[in-house]
Amino acid sequence: MFGNNGRKKMKAALAALAAAALGAALLVGCSGGSAGGSAGSGPRTVDQIKESGTVRIGVFSDKSPFGYVDEHGNYAGYDIELANRIGEDLGVKVEFVSTEAANRVEYLQTNKVDIILANFTVTEERAQQVDFASPYMNVALGVVSRTDNPITDMSQIGPNDEVIVISGTTAETYLTKNMPNVKMKKFDTYASAKTAFENGEGVAWANDNTEVIAFAQADAAKYVVGIDALGNADTIAPAVTKGNDSLLSWLNDELASLGSQSFFHAAYDKTLAGTYGEAYKDTLVVEPK
Repeated sequence: MFGNNGRKKMKAALAALAAAALGAALLVGCSGGSAGGSAGSGPRTVDQIKESGTVRIGVFSDKSPFGYVDEHGNYAGYDIELANRIGEDLGVKVEFVSTEAANRVEYLQTNKVDIILANFTVTEERAQQVDFASPYMNVALGVVSRTDNPITDMSQIGPNDEVIVISGTTAETYLTKNMPNVKMKKFDTYASAKTAFENGEGVAWANDNTEVIAFAQADAAKYVVGIDALGNADTIAPAVTKGNDSLLSWLNDELASLGSQSFFHAAYDKTLAGTYGEAYKDTLVVEPK
């Protein structure tokens, strides 16, 4: 069909196409190994974080006094104190990434953040998906209700009553596993759950006791924590992407160093004492070793 000249031209064209395809493949392979740690690439080591000059830390932006944006537009709270100290000791800037409860695992798995410091309760299920560092706070589940209809035992909740929970929290997991007959009304964010409860939805709100205590104390005439410990006591800890041994090891050393300085008691005095007072300090605070 083709003469000698035609065959030569065809071979040359095919060779050019193969070379172009190889070149494109090499370029893609090179770009995937960058130290930038963008979503989709591997988790960043300590050296890569230092080289970049920034550590990305996932925090809450609407959960005072743990992680929130203040009236000046700055992040503040107990978790933020730790985040800023981590950045200082790494010698890098902190890039705060606002997260919701349901996004915490995802943000680590997709490398949108290097560390999660968003009131993250340690559970066996989560420990299969992320790696937790040493704990820096104690926590249990609590249930807040209204003073005109206080819930002091979960048996008081009727078959048509609803309990507000936030998706992706230990409260949702606990009720699903241990009290499947309790109707839950789920919200994606702390702010939306808080607003719904304030507007009369649900007979109770189940969440970390640190959060419901803070909520109730802000308006003790209307709300009461009738159940301050539902289920087992747990701990709160920083988390990194599963298998990021470099960052996990650095974090554990950092936490032990901070614990020896009573850093977390000082952070409590600065950010939590106004909400919980002195009575809860030694109950809530953990100084890692």
